[in-house]
Amino acid sequence: MELQALPARIGQMRRIVSAQLRYWRLDALIDAATLGVTELLANVHQHAVPSKQCTVELSVLLDQLTVSVRDFDPRMPRPTAAGPLDVGGRGLTLIAELSESWGARPEDSGKVVWFTLPALSRGREEPGHTLTGLPTEPSEAEHAEASGATHTPARGLHVG
Repeated sequence: MELQALPARIGQMRRIVSAQLRYWRLDALIDAATLGVTELLANVHQHAVPSKQCTVELSVLLDQLTVSVRDFDPRMPRPTAAGPLDVGGRGLTLIAELSESWGARPEDSGKVVWFTLPALSRGREEPGHTLTGLPTEPSEAEHAEASGATHTPARGLHVG
């Protein structure tokens, strides 16, 4: 999805990413993915020149979610060592901590910054557990499944 990396649009992108992950039944990844995309878009908003225009792409391949943000600024991101009183400078460190891997690659018209999260295939997830294995409340679909009712998932948004 293409957007201007402005604060109101970043919040909207968080909602779109959440909806797409729910559609893919990857609910356990929503917090990490939305936090990561927020950090990447905040970097575009703060640092990218000449334009705040960017593209967010989500993909799932081989049990791995990849979140990518492409912008038109050719300068590559560099993690910084933020001090305890610094207001910023922790975004890429946070991405490194929450993700399985991350990186950046130059492109002819700018760069792409990406991160990956492990995505359990839908068939292997156990109802009532998240990726961390902590118990969760059963969803309405799980209640319906347990009672023998059928459930048709709602159509969601498709990003990328």
